[in-house]
Amino acid sequence: MGRMARPPSAVRPRRSRLTIAVTGAAGPLGGRLLTRLAAEKPRPQLVGLDTDVARVAGVDWRRCDVRDPTLRRCLEGVDVVVQLAIDRRADAALDERRTVNVKGTDNLLRAARAAGCRRVVLLTSAMVYGALPDNAVPLVEDSPLRAEADESLVGDWLEMERLAQLADDDAGGFEVVVVRPASLVGEVSDSMLPRLLEAPRLLAIRDAPAHWQLCHVDDAVEALAWAALGKVDGPLTVGCHGWLTQAEVERLSGLRSLVVPKAVAISTAERLHRVGVLPAPASELHYLAHPWVVGSERLVAAGWEPRWDNASALRDHLDRLGDRVGRSGTIGRKGATRAAAGATVAVVGTVAIARARARRRRRG
Repeated sequence: MGRMARPPSAVRPRRSRLTIAVTGAAGPLGGRLLTRLAAEKPRPQLVGLDTDVARVAGVDWRRCDVRDPTLRRCLEGVDVVVQLAIDRRADAALDERRTVNVKGTDNLLRAARAAGCRRVVLLTSAMVYGALPDNAVPLVEDSPLRAEADESLVGDWLEMERLAQLADDDAGGFEVVVVRPASLVGEVSDSMLPRLLEAPRLLAIRDAPAHWQLCHVDDAVEALAWAALGKVDGPLTVGCHGWLTQAEVERLSGLRSLVVPKAVAISTAERLHRVGVLPAPASELHYLAHPWVVGSERLVAAGWEPRWDNASALRDHLDRLGDRVGRSGTIGRKGATRAAAGATVAVVGTVAIARARARRRRRG
């Protein structure tokens, strides 16, 4: 796939007041970002793009879907688009999720360029760097992307990044700034680490010191705002400074760890994924076994500092989980496959198994 030619008719003179559009604007991330941008002085013109309409004062709402081939019409007069119409649920159906994340992003990039937008800000994840034993700590933003292009959310993000690289053409007046947060926590969460807090025990991989780096939603939104306002160029990583050890997470959460060999955890997760119990492939466990800490170098150099540290971000996330911390469910005795997996299943699979049972009860 080559670079998309920029239509001559799409070039227009710059206006004095910046117009920023946010996709997925009615969602929790989109709403937070619009509220943050509305507080900027001078205030940019704001456009909310979503299939629903939310109440944010001073926002021009345009109903649309990022997968719609007529999306270009909704982007007329827009300078910058922030792409937040992304499905970050690990348990979403693969085809449905990829249609939103990959096809939607591809359609948005094409529409934004055709409409004469100057910049697209794309939210992915620091997981695209991969979790490998030889990773530098922290990883710099220009580190190669070495994650596995599998059927997990990471596979979506890698494909979105590939599309962004193909579309980026600063010489033609169109650029894509990618923002890569560590594990998101707060009102929105993603990746395996926050999900482990709902299991009865924390999973720990033997002889693999864990690096729990978090990114509170507030800090991710601020980074997105800086990218949209042109205060910093990408790619950008964003997260709390440093990381938490497994012992620190135990102390803060009140949960104890179950330490298992990596081979046992991987093989168990592979079996559970094959039978549909675990939504994500076993490769996700690498992010617990190996470091993928990021340093937010470009943001910090521009004057940005995270409002949250890892400990306070974890406490806030635990408060939001409430009685779900360590209480997602237990494994029953039925099913020889699950019983044979033993304690590893209780940690790795308990959340997904409880959800699967709940779905069966609702259907039956």
